[in-house]
Amino acid sequence: MSTYVLEQLQARFGAAILETHSDFGDDTAVVEPGQWRAVCEFLRTESSLDFDMPVDLCGVDYPARGDAGRMEVVMHLYSVSKGHRVRLKARVGDADMEGAELDSVTSIWPGMNWLEREVFDMSGVRFRGHPDLRRILMYPEFEGHPLQRTYPADKTQPLVEYRTEEEAGVPLGKLEPFGPDEGMSFGRHGAPRVEDTRYGED
Repeated sequence: MSTYVLEQLQARFGAAILETHSDFGDDTAVVEPGQWRAVCEFLRTESSLDFDMPVDLCGVDYPARGDAGRMEVVMHLYSVSKGHRVRLKARVGDADMEGAELDSVTSIWPGMNWLEREVFDMSGVRFRGHPDLRRILMYPEFEGHPLQRTYPADKTQPLVEYRTEEEAGVPLGKLEPFGPDEGMSFGRHGAPRVEDTRYGED
């Protein structure tokens, strides 16, 4: 169990740790949204904690909360060297999802880049300072965020035909979903060919 982590967070951030609990080995801290990034930086840089592995990030929608933090952003972290695990939560957004924002932590854990994009895409939370905040699972013209509980199950999405810039008559500004240094290289135009030398020369 990682109750030590919760104690360190309460000692360092005081009232910004809104609540904690430790049930069945799950140690959780609810963080004031304005301290989200500071808490994450502390967990990563404090030598006795050393949370070097971000495990997961997701959004959980509670529309009945109204303006009291409708969307709960949930992060799971692990320390390889210390064996600590901790769950962080921050509650953001009013009943209409206005103000559903948190500071990005991609500069602390680069692996959070795609996870923050997924939460933005599916749940509608914006991450301030994210280097490339755009949809990652849905297409750019997709309307709404499908993991919000108010998203209509029978909603029909617009079908967008593929268009070249010549056909559209304007720059489309569409980007490939992954950067040149992301994803698998096979099938990518201009990717260097990797020779298979496992069996020697013919």
